Amino acid sequence: MVNHLEAVVLSHFQCRALYVARDNQESEVTTSLDLGLTELTLQLSTSGLELPAGETLTWDTINQINRSESACFAWSQGELVKIQAFSNAYNRVYTLYPTKRAPTMLISGIPMHRIKGIDPHRDTLNKIKAIAPVSGVVLDTSTGLGYTAIEAAKTAARVTTIELDPTVLEICRQNPWSSALFERTNIDQRIGDAFDQVQELPPDHFSCIIHDPPTFSLAGYLYSAEFYGQLWRILNRRGRLFHYIGDPESRSGRNVTRGAIKRLKEAGFRRVVAKPEAFGVVAYR
Repeated sequence: MVNHLEAVVLSHFQCRALYVARDNQESEVTTSLDLGLTELTLQLSTSGLELPAGETLTWDTINQINRSESACFAWSQGELVKIQAFSNAYNRVYTLYPTKRAPTMLISGIPMHRIKGIDPHRDTLNKIKAIAPVSGVVLDTSTGLGYTAIEAAKTAARVTTIELDPTVLEICRQNPWSSALFERTNIDQRIGDAFDQVQELPPDHFSCIIHDPPTFSLAGYLYSAEFYGQLWRILNRRGRLFHYIGDPESRSGRNVTRGAIKRLKEAGFRRVVAKPEAFGVVAYR
């Protein structure tokens, strides 16, 4: 594994600008070495892209990156590594998947963010907006690539985030867009199943909870009345829960949403409001 702090991280999206500049016989190109998070102007030669440290990313390496449209690559000290990891604990393959902006992660081939007509960063902002203002002490029940925790930590006093599989954090450490997950001092990480972890958290503690679980078919217990009751218990008075569910216009999304609303109310939430633009609901204690 190559740590992103030491590596150039690229996908086929960044390669395109290099080919255009080469075809136009330009000696400089503005591109990104961190999956579009930042941009800089670099020298381009017949050998390849001249990197800030004095190394050259050769055209052969650029071509290798460009051939894979479903993966991101870390390059450091002449070594090119596909950002992918296998979890022995859960028998899953995690792959960092590029978009025009922040990447998502494939979990055994299934993207964990919305990417059709939207990018993962905008998807995250929609979730945060649905429960705004995000302040006080916040719980993020599913770390994933850390985007929700990172965004919440910009305005919250403290964020606790829970990740089931430590292998996911290996991907995060190679993803430039996840760097703040390890840099922000107001983010506390916990490893374990959210169902078990929330039972250890104190009552009336969180002002906001962002619950973005795997699909109902993969983790139905995180949509259960028992789990919702635990979320109600750890929310403070007038606290709010955003629950990402999925496309409310799809048949499965409609069915899961109806069941979730019913169980949230049974768990004690006084009001549940649909947030279709964020593919979820907000429940008020």
